[in-house]
This record gives sequence, structure tokens and C-alpha cells, in this order.
Amino acid sequence: MLGLSQEGKTVSDNDIIQKKPTNGEKSLASNSPDTDLSKETPISTEKTMTNLTLPMNTSSNADVEMLSPESPTSKTFQFSNSGESAPSPTVSQASCVPSCTPVETSSSINTAVVNPEGVIEKPEETAMETGDCEMQNSSISSVLPKIKPKEEPAASQSKQAQIRRYTCINVQMYSPLPCSVKKWLGTPIEELRRMPQCGQTLPHLRAAENHRVLIRTDLLKDGGVPVPYPSKFRDTWDDMNVKMPCSEKNLFPVENEVSFSICVHPVRFLPQFNPLFLSPQGLEHSEAQHLFDVILPQMITLALSAPKICTQPIPLLKQNMNQSLTMSQEQIACLLANAFFCTFPRRNSRKSEYSNYPEINFYRLFEGSSPRKIEKLKTLLCYFRRITTSKPTGLVTFTRQSLSCPPKWESLTTQLTHLHITCEGTIEDQGYGMLQVDFANRMVGGGVTGLGLVQEEIRFLINPELIVSRLFTEALEHNECLIITGTEQYSKYSGYAESYKWKANHKDETPRDGWNRRCTEIVALDALKYRHFMEQFQPDKITRELNKAYCGFRRPNVDTQNLSAIATGNWGCGAFGGDTRLKALLQLMAAAEAGRDVAYFTFGDADLMRDVHDLHTFLTDRQVTVGKNIFHLEPTEI
Repeated sequence: MLGLSQEGKTVSDNDIIQKKPTNGEKSLASNSPDTDLSKETPISTEKTMTNLTLPMNTSSNADVEMLSPESPTSKTFQFSNSGESAPSPTVSQASCVPSCTPVETSSSINTAVVNPEGVIEKPEETAMETGDCEMQNSSISSVLPKIKPKEEPAASQSKQAQIRRYTCINVQMYSPLPCSVKKWLGTPIEELRRMPQCGQTLPHLRAAENHRVLIRTDLLKDGGVPVPYPSKFRDTWDDMNVKMPCSEKNLFPVENEVSFSICVHPVRFLPQFNPLFLSPQGLEHSEAQHLFDVILPQMITLALSAPKICTQPIPLLKQNMNQSLTMSQEQIACLLANAFFCTFPRRNSRKSEYSNYPEINFYRLFEGSSPRKIEKLKTLLCYFRRITTSKPTGLVTFTRQSLSCPPKWESLTTQLTHLHITCEGTIEDQGYGMLQVDFANRMVGGGVTGLGLVQEEIRFLINPELIVSRLFTEALEHNECLIITGTEQYSKYSGYAESYKWKANHKDETPRDGWNRRCTEIVALDALKYRHFMEQFQPDKITRELNKAYCGFRRPNVDTQNLSAIATGNWGCGAFGGDTRLKALLQLMAAAEAGRDVAYFTFGDADLMRDVHDLHTFLTDRQVTVGKNIFHLEPTEI
């Protein structure tokens, strides 16, 4: 069901699934990059670990893909050096607990891994996108017969041992976890700082030279819909602001009556534009009727209200600018309704003046017959049902932040901060109140309006207010990030990529800060994409990723004790070609220099969880600094 109607009736918010218990009443605390506060230096924590080595695996196939816990290809398994077989993991443990059963493999399948069902899985490079390519199958499988292996000659046994060491390269590095229920390692997540508890009081919200505010701050109150500022629409048509569909300059000739009819009555033509829009696999009859009779007319009214709701010119957050934009959730809803009906001018061609901006009009969502787009539309229509039924009352801030003076990483003496690492949970659920990393495309939102449906696109769908950033955010440069504070989650989902499904309405109980924003801070960081696996180990590539992460993590005017932890995971892996261990280490280094602890989600990979934890423990035990970490640590020292 779509969340639009149920047995012909609209679903009430009492039926909405709650994400987590409320954190209390509205807080005045925030880590907004717009506040003027001071900074301190972080102190590291210590853990114990012995007998660590750090061999480098140069195979890109050993890289772990950035998958959700529900994805069947997210599981990785590992052999133990013991001759005894361990009990099989339970269903709930399967995504986190490596198999401890040794399996003999023949030399004809050098890189094959045998899963608990007895299926050979040969690693291949899997297409992962924040663009529009379809997810591909990443393994070739066949069933192994359950027979006792024959005795092999000594030379053959030696070769088999080499094969096992290759396919399970980390076995000899670390003592394996018990095949039981260890789902996390490091510092308990309850000990990491979260907003609003760790924040400081915000100053009064007001517009500034580098911060445009689109509402009346003097009339801002709890539970009330913010009042737009100014009271009358200011029509601006230039290169520094968004060109609005309601502008008098947005006039064009109509060639024939058909074009005129589509312009005047666009909704009537949606079923023709996407044949699946009303199909059984898309919408049930009662849902379709409710959509066309109630929701779409309300969305049309909302879109046409732009001159009354979005009265002030919306600035473009251009490259090499440190600028913030604060608007109401109602204003965002109005802009997204216009995006749904594809009304933003000059935005449907990649050759236009907005060629360096992401797509904002939703026209690609109505093309073709992809099941992905059906689920995307269900998720987005759930949002539109909610905001047309009850006006949202909060604010959202978008901040483009650049790093003009990056650290000299080789000489830093900062030590690593606390680490909580887990193979269960998600950034948005267990990382609430933390700085949550969006594994972004440089065009923020990636393929959210097309076929893309991985980490970034899913986050933009369940928090649709993120999508409006595509209207005014130019492509990110190497030293830039986008920070979004205050978006609300409207949907629950299951699956990932092809298996993604809209699940249910979601009532977000995240407390608000002093600017009436949800205490949900998301940072969009775009990683480099590598054609060759070893390319990422070049010093200039390492420095670029460190600077990118540090740009997103740092808050130059905030004391470190008032900074929340970072909730992140396998940033820049998958189709981007990043090595998960290296990317984890780089994020730990950037977080340490920024004075933040880290909550790391491996999305079901227990081996990665153990490896990163052991590496962190090894470095903290020896008080290895960030500067020595990558640039000066010799192999003989580890």
C-alpha cells in the first residue's frame, strides 16, 4: 500500500510507524555551521590488541560492496584455521557472523568463496551507482556436493592453503570472532555524543551576508507554520538566484493545441507518460482514485501557491562559496510540488545554463517501466500525502562549506578518537543525533530522479526535503561539501537497489533545536571514483579524500565537546572502487582532526568490522598520530 489510502480511506498519522522513542522536548542546542562558537583539541581513547599485521590486498575484487543488511549479496564469509566446524549462524546473525567451516577448493576456482549453503560465489566487480545504471548480479553460483574431500599430495595441499589464504586474506592477521552474537566492537554507542544533548545554545536566527533566511524570524514559534519573508513576491531572473516558474519572465510560445493542453492540464497526461502509473503493480484502484481525486489536486494548489509561499529569491549555492540558506518545510514542499510537475524553467536540458547543477524536475521518474521508479513514486507520494494533509512547521538549513586551508596531514600530532563499529543497523536509525554521512555524488542526490537507488538516493527518498538541494546546489568541488540540517524522515523502507520497497509511513520524533529544525544533520561527501584499484593509494588521492572528509566533519567555531559523533560506513566503495579498509582509516583520521568520535556501520560485513576495530586498537595502543598513520608508518613497525 502506498500510504495514500487503505480500503478507500486515508491513513491517519496514528498508524504511522515510529522510528524511535523521543529524545525529549525541543532543545536549544545545535552544531550548526552557522553558529559562532570556539574549538578545542580532542583526546584519544585506548584499547588493547596484540599481534597485528597490515598486508595490503591489491585486488579490487576483495573490496566490500556498500550494501544494506537486507541485501543477499551483502554477506561475506571467512574460513578459520581450525579443523572443526562451527554451528551455522542463525538468520539474524547471518549478515554479521562469518562462517567458521573450512572448505577445500580446487585450483580451478582460485578466488571462489563457499557460502554456508554450499554455493560457490566468485567475486566480480558489481555495478554500484549514484547515477542511473541498473544493479548487476555480482556472483556466479553452483551447488557443491556434500562429500568428504580426497586426500591431496603435499604439494597440492600447499597450493590449497595458498588458495584459502587468498580468498580469506585476513585469517592469519587476526584471531577470529567466536561464531556467536558479537555484533559490535569498540566503544558502546551509548557513550558517543548525540544532538541535542551535546550541543550549545543557538544564537537568534537572523539573515546575514552569507546566510539567507526566507521566513520572518520574529514570528517563529513552536507549532506554527513559519511566515514567508517578504510578504510580497520579489521576481528575480538572474544568474545568482533560482529562476522560478511563477516569474513573469517565464513565458514561452505554444506551438499547437496539444502543447497548450499539456501545459494547462499536465496531470491528465501522466498516465500516458508512464503506462505503469495506474497498473496493478503500481497503484491499486482505490489508491489511484484517492491520488487523482485528492492528493494531486492538493499538490497542484500547493505548486501554484509559490508566489505566496516562496516570496524571496532563492540563492544558488555556487562553487567556492561558503553560504547558507534557511527555509521552511512548507516552502520546500511548495518547491518539490513544482519539481513533481516539472515546472522549473531551463532545467530539462543538460546543455542549459544549469548544466553543472543536478536535475530537479521529476520528468525522468515518469519515463519507462522500471519497478524502481514505481517504488520511488510510492515513497514520494507518501511524503506529498503527509504535507498536503497537515502543513509542516519546521525549518531546514542548507550550507555549502569549502576548505580553503587544508591541514598538513604529514605533520599532525592528533590521535584517533573513539570508535564504535557494528555490522548491524543503519546510519539513519542507529546514528540518530549524529552527523550522518551521505555517500554522495558530486551532483548531490545522484540518480534520485532517475534509476539510481543506493545509499544516497534512498536517503533522499525517505527524507524528501533533501531533494530540494538539487534546485540550487552546483556540483561539488574537491574541497567542498553540503551540510543539511533539519530534514524529516517520512517513510520506512526495506531492501536496496533492485530489492528496494516502500514499506510504511514514518513519524519522525527527532527533537528540534532552537531554530525549529529537526536535530538531523546530514553531510554530502563525494568520493573519488577509481578506474584502477591501486590508484587510490597514491599520496595525492589519499590527501584529496582526507581533505574531503575533513571538510564535512569540521566545525571551526564549535567546541569539540559540543560536536556529535559521526555516523558513517563504506564511503566511496562499490562502483567507485574504494578499498573499504583504506576508506575507513581515512575517515577515522579526518574525524580525529575534526575532534569527533565515529560510529561505523559495515552493513552486514563482520570481517570488515573486526579488521577496522583491530586496526584502530593497534594504532591507539601505540599512540600513533594522524600524521604518522599513513604518511610515515613503516611496514616494519606493524
